[in-house]
Amino acid sequence: MNPIIITGGPGAGKTTLINALGDAGYPTFAESSRQLIEQQNQLENGILPWVNLPGFAELCLGVMSEQKEQARLHPIAFLDRAIPDICGYLAQAKLEIDATYREASQGYHSQVLFCRPEASIYIQDEVRPYPFEEALEIHHALIRVYEELGYEVVEVPFMLAAERVQFVKSQLSIKS
Repeated sequence: MNPIIITGGPGAGKTTLINALGDAGYPTFAESSRQLIEQQNQLENGILPWVNLPGFAELCLGVMSEQKEQARLHPIAFLDRAIPDICGYLAQAKLEIDATYREASQGYHSQVLFCRPEASIYIQDEVRPYPFEEALEIHHALIRVYEELGYEVVEVPFMLAAERVQFVKSQLSIKS
């Protein structure tokens, strides 16, 4: 099975779901963009998405391409965001999406699991500096881009992590 993407706007419980899938024994890959932001934030002239989105997108492409290749080594693997997310963030910022990003966006499982931002858990911080309303805008931009890229969008209901894991396994017909 191609690597499975779990995505959606910020503050949707994606990382909690990824962690729960990892706890259930599945190979998982953490959100590389958040790790990159934390790394770049430590540098004097770090490349941050709200300052230089095209430059940050290039950094993400390298890390996310490596994650995709590592995920392919497993029969089933889950990624917290993936290359198509780069396209979504560029689209939301009304920036041009280079063909390189569109081509690199292929090769994932045909169904993409979307978690919608949830106001009750949304936290605005230095890694997520925008308000909840902008998180929803990003979420909708991501849906549009994934659909344009030919992926089937599957909305993961907001519920307890264990229930989300069961939903994911059922949706993807994964046996326990």
